[in-house]
Amino acid sequence: MYGRDVFMESLLAHGVQHLFGNPGTTESPLIDSLARYQGIDYVLALHEGVAIGAASYYAQACGRAGVVNLHVAPGLGNAIGMIFGALRTNSPMVVTAGQQDTRLRLRDPILGHDLVAMAAPVVKWSVQADSADEIAPVMRRAFKIAHDAPSGPVFVALPINVMEQQTEVAARAAGPLYRAPPPDAEGVAAVARHLLAAQEPAIMIGDDVARAGAGDALVALAEAVGAGIWTELIHQHQPVPNMHPNYRGRIPTDPANIAKAFGGADTVLMVGGPFFEEVWYAPEGPFPPGAAVLQIEESTERLARNHGLDAGLIAGLKPALEAVCALVKEEQSTAYATEAEERNQVFVNFREKERADRIARLDAIRERRPMPVPIMLEAIAAAVPEDAVIVEEAITGSPEIPKAFSFGGHGDYFCGRGGGIGQGIAGALGVKLAMPERPMVCLSGDGSAMYSIQALWTAAHHRLPIVFVILANAEYRILKHNLDIYRKRFGVGSNHPYVHMDLVEPPLGFVEMAAGMGVAGTRVTEPDELAETVQNALAAGEPYLIEAAVEGKI
Repeated sequence: MYGRDVFMESLLAHGVQHLFGNPGTTESPLIDSLARYQGIDYVLALHEGVAIGAASYYAQACGRAGVVNLHVAPGLGNAIGMIFGALRTNSPMVVTAGQQDTRLRLRDPILGHDLVAMAAPVVKWSVQADSADEIAPVMRRAFKIAHDAPSGPVFVALPINVMEQQTEVAARAAGPLYRAPPPDAEGVAAVARHLLAAQEPAIMIGDDVARAGAGDALVALAEAVGAGIWTELIHQHQPVPNMHPNYRGRIPTDPANIAKAFGGADTVLMVGGPFFEEVWYAPEGPFPPGAAVLQIEESTERLARNHGLDAGLIAGLKPALEAVCALVKEEQSTAYATEAEERNQVFVNFREKERADRIARLDAIRERRPMPVPIMLEAIAAAVPEDAVIVEEAITGSPEIPKAFSFGGHGDYFCGRGGGIGQGIAGALGVKLAMPERPMVCLSGDGSAMYSIQALWTAAHHRLPIVFVILANAEYRILKHNLDIYRKRFGVGSNHPYVHMDLVEPPLGFVEMAAGMGVAGTRVTEPDELAETVQNALAAGEPYLIEAAVEGKI
C-alpha cells in the first residue's frame, strides 16, 4: 500500500472525524486521498492559525486529538503562535505538514526548511517520517504522546515522495491505554491528614480537573473540609459550577496578590494544573506564610515542578479526590465537621453579598454609553438558553463572564491559555464541530478578532451556526491596563498617552468584514437590542456576527 493510504488509515484507526487544514502542493497526496475516505471531514481554513485554533478547541471539547495538516515552512510558521497556545492549553493534537521531496534536500527547494526544528520548541515531540515504513509507527506514537499527561501537540513532517512510497507496514492504533494510576494509600493519607489539621484550607484547581471529569469530586472535597475553590486568571475550562458558594473565582497574576487572595489559608491544595501562570514578578511566594502546600497531579512532570510540597500525589484526579474525601469524612471529628460547615456558611454569606453588590453596581452603570461590558454581558446572559456554550476571548472582560453566566462545569465554557490572542473565534469553530447540538455564542474583543477574522469564512463555508459577538471598544484595552501597572511597578513617572493602542483612523468595520466572508451581521449599541439580536441569531441556525459597541478604558 502507499504511504498516503497508511496515513489516512492511521487517522481512521485513531477515530479521527475532522481534519483541519489549509492545503498546498506538498499536501497533494493527502488532499487527493480524501475522496476515498468519506468518514473524514476536511475543515478548510483560510489561515493556518485558524486551523490550529479550531483543532485545539475541538480537542478540548471532545477529548479526542485534533488533527491538522499544514503546508511546508511558511504554513508551519504561520501556525506556530497558535501551536504555542495549544501547548499551554494542553490540547492533544497531531499537527502534520507536507514536506518537499527528500531528494531535493540538498538543493534548497522552494518553501523548503527544517520543519522538525521549526516545530520542536512548541510541541511535545517533533519528527519526520523518512520512509513509508515509518508512517504507521510514527503516527501511532504521535497520538500516544499527544494524549500522555500532560497532553499537548506533536508534529509530524510528511515528505511528498514518502507519501508515494510503497510499504507493508499497516496502520494500527496504540490501543486502549489506561493512563490514570490508582492513588497511593500513603499519599491519600498524607493529603487527608494535612486537610484535617487545617483551620482555613483553600483549593487551587487547574483545567485538568475538568478534563478528568473530576469536578463533582472536587466540590465534594471542598464541602467536606470547608475550603474555597480558586482557578487561575486564564483558564480553558470551568471545572466546577461557578455559582457554587465555595467557588471564589480567579486569582491574580503575581505571587504577592495570589497569596493575598488566599487570605489566611493555612493549607493550600493544588489540583490538576501547572501553577502558576504569572505576569508580574514579585520576590514573595504565592502562598500565605507558613501554609502547608499539597498537590495532586496526573503526571510526574507537574508534581512539585514549581513549588516545594508538604505532600504530593500522582493519580487519576477523580479517584484521588474521591479517596481523599472519603478518608477525610471517615477520620473527621464532630468538631471538625462543624467547623467545616461554618466555613461553608461563610462562603454562602459572601456569595449573597457579592450578588447584592453586583446588582447595585450594574444599576449604577446601566445608563452609560457605550455599554459597559458587565451590562453587555447581562443582556447576552438573559438571551441565551440554559444549554448554551460560551467560547470567549474577551480579555479584560473575562473576569466579568462568570458573574453574568451560570456554568455547570466542563463543556459550558471555553477560553484560551498562553496569552496569545486570536484563539477565540478560531476555537469556536472546533467547539461547534465537537458539540453540534448545543447553541453557541463566541465573545471576542475586537483586537483579538482581527488575528483570526478569516474564521468567519470557515463558519460560513461549513454552515456552523455560531453567534459571534465582537466587543468593539476600538482599543487594546488590556495593554492600557498593563501599561498603568508597568508604570506603577517600575516607578516610571511618565503620564504619556496610550500610544499605538487605539484601533481607529480608520475604524474597524466588523459587519462589513463578515459580509465579505458570507456571514450576516449587525451593529448594536443598546442592551435590549443586543438581547433580541442574540435570540434571533441563535434561532436562525446560521453563523451571525454582532458588533457590540462597548465602553473602553475610563
